[in-house]
Amino acid sequence: MARKTRSKSTKQDDQTAKTEKPAEEAAEAAEAPEAAPADAAAAPAQAAAPAEAAAAGNAQPMLVINGQYIKDMSFEVPNAPAIFTQAGTPPEIPINIDVKARNVQGNIFEVMIDISIHAKIKDQSAFILELSYGGVFTINVAKEALQAVLLIECPRLMFPYARNIVSDVTRDGGFAPLMLTPIDFAQLYRQRMQAQAAQAAKAG
Repeated sequence: MARKTRSKSTKQDDQTAKTEKPAEEAAEAAEAPEAAPADAAAAPAQAAAPAEAAAAGNAQPMLVINGQYIKDMSFEVPNAPAIFTQAGTPPEIPINIDVKARNVQGNIFEVMIDISIHAKIKDQSAFILELSYGGVFTINVAKEALQAVLLIECPRLMFPYARNIVSDVTRDGGFAPLMLTPIDFAQLYRQRMQAQAAQAAKAG
């Protein structure tokens, strides 16, 4: 609704006025256009600011974590209790990590970190741990950037939680807590791309 403004004319009291305006000045004052209020020019900018803020608020985030979970896990100590008599010998702990992703629906994806560990002491199995740790993400990125987000950014966010699970399980299984070193998921992604390119070259 437009706001109407009304200017009030000020009457000059002839009895109290000490000076009178010449007729020429009075005529110029009558012909001069009324000045716009100081805030009138700022009104459009002020009205546009909330609209821009609303538009920014409606922008979809690039990545949203909908949930994280243990999809599958197993831990076994096949040579217990004899293996604990060799506790003074540090185990060899090869660690295999893989990342995979699949579309659930629309722009919702499931990302899995598969961790496989087969620790040995003097060629005997100390413990075997297999963990599939999953996350569900809503992703709003360009198609050409989707794969990198799924295989680099998503597992990077998930890894600290999977790392804590491995530490807790190995501790509760009777061994020293296994603290996984940080993983360079960007390097894993590059290796995957190189392997796929080499495979495609052989097939061609």
